[in-house]
Amino acid sequence: MTEQNVIWDLTDLYPSDLIKFNADLNGIVDRCMTLQSNWKGKLETINEAQWSQLMREFESVVEVLTRLGSYVQLSWTVNSTDYEIGRRMQNVREISAMASQYLMFMSLEVGGLSEPAMNTLKTTDLYRAKSQWFDSVREAHKFSLNEQAEYVMATKQLTARSAWVRMSDQTSAAQLFEFRGETLTSSELIKQQQNSDREIRKEAAKVFTRGLVLGVQQQAFVFNTVLADHAANDRLRGYTNWVASRNQSNHVSDEAVQALVDAVVGRYDVVTRFYELKKRLLGYDTLYTYDRSAPISGDKEQFTWEESKQLVLDSYNGFDTRMGTIVSRFFDDNWIHAPVAKGKNSGAYSAGTSSDVHPYIFLNFAGSARDVRTLAHELGHGVHQFLSRQHGPLLSHTPLTVAETASVFGEMITFNNIFTATTSVKGQLALVMQKLDDMLATVYRQISFNRFEDAIHTHRRTKGELSIEHFNEHWMKSQRDLYGTSVELSDDYSTWWSYISHFIHTPGYVYAYAFGELLVLALYDVYKQDPDGFKEKYITLLSSGGSKKPEDLLAPFGLDILDPNFWHIGISVIERYLDKAEELADLLVAETA
Repeated sequence: MTEQNVIWDLTDLYPSDLIKFNADLNGIVDRCMTLQSNWKGKLETINEAQWSQLMREFESVVEVLTRLGSYVQLSWTVNSTDYEIGRRMQNVREISAMASQYLMFMSLEVGGLSEPAMNTLKTTDLYRAKSQWFDSVREAHKFSLNEQAEYVMATKQLTARSAWVRMSDQTSAAQLFEFRGETLTSSELIKQQQNSDREIRKEAAKVFTRGLVLGVQQQAFVFNTVLADHAANDRLRGYTNWVASRNQSNHVSDEAVQALVDAVVGRYDVVTRFYELKKRLLGYDTLYTYDRSAPISGDKEQFTWEESKQLVLDSYNGFDTRMGTIVSRFFDDNWIHAPVAKGKNSGAYSAGTSSDVHPYIFLNFAGSARDVRTLAHELGHGVHQFLSRQHGPLLSHTPLTVAETASVFGEMITFNNIFTATTSVKGQLALVMQKLDDMLATVYRQISFNRFEDAIHTHRRTKGELSIEHFNEHWMKSQRDLYGTSVELSDDYSTWWSYISHFIHTPGYVYAYAFGELLVLALYDVYKQDPDGFKEKYITLLSSGGSKKPEDLLAPFGLDILDPNFWHIGISVIERYLDKAEELADLLVAETA
């Protein structure tokens, strides 16, 4: 089987005849209205049995809303230029927004419970099972508005920020590029930055830049709109800085996130050291932006779908057969969409859907070694989401800061299996350099993205709307700080901020990648030093979903994310990989001398 045949089957969410889908969609508003009618205004005085009944009904409608949203979003991401699918997605969003307005009383009343009522609730089994949800709601309530204001904000959301985000996504997905006689999607063209031919990389970068320039004015407007919307929300709710709401959602303090940022920015020298090594290995006098992802050739450059599948399966089974069994189901039960296709969104992700179904994995697989690692990465997410479903719709999803735990760990075990099976110095060096490429992109590049976000959010709040030149200047500063003198940044690189969708989809999101990577590098270090008992604790962590705070999830491993020095554990692991790469580079020179 090739990747072209790897198409997901969404019938586990809804049968293709859409009868059940339409029934759920047409009935969800009434169900939420009934829930509100039966329970609104009563939470202060209900007993334990009534609380249990309320939560069953609440979780049931949340599950339906999640299922509806997952189905249309997954359908759309592989057919974003199909008008009917886009219309259906928008219809679901509008009806879901209307239905969700009738559920607002839950967060408002739970958040506003009196101390006696809350103390009584805390004595129940229900609270003990869902304490993290109750506590999170009450923490968020500190930044809630009154019911009427919350209703207005929810009503306007679909025609405010999310509408601009959807337009940006559709425009990007529909954009095609003419390159060397072929018509390529943005995903296909970006992959050319990993081509071994320098002229191809250079030309691909120019073609991509020209495409970005054509749409940069629109993207600047979208970005400004999202920045202003985010600032307005923060001002209305009383958040003290642009990233505070994201930190709260991630169940992590502003101080912990700042410690992460400071630790990584303080070690940008690791980036310089890596790219100086890459420049030497490539034999270049100067490394340009289009050279950053240039591969160091190894023993094997391309992998078939079947080879990739077997490598990843063997890696997960080799670590723990329980995880391997779950991974097998993604392949066997058609939970993956793999081919690169026109009209399909770029990137890769694992979508945790409703907790009574299972996750789906979205890829743009082209057979590179990086694509194999991406497959391992997303399957890690999938295993995590599959195991955490047991907590139901309110607690199955982990905070972003811990959401990368299984994915990065899956990459690590896959990488080490491939590395161990590789016997030549050339092959091992190529693998370590590829791994370092990924780790630096995940830790250092994402924190440079965070610094760009910090700059544009601050600019929007203190100086007003940003021009294209303002965006370009903030982008180039963040990238020059990152690469120093190791990479020559061309002027036409200045618009590349405009294609990174995280900035508008989820403001503040990007630091979670670095958080997760460094966390897992520390976790993997624990595993290698003392594997006894690790697997059971690890499976327990993944199975916990969002039922515990990040610091509580990691306590059994002796890791403390509240300690500012914690982040240097992961950075030291990256340095060890860099030491190994330099050692292998010297050995290769000695072999060929």
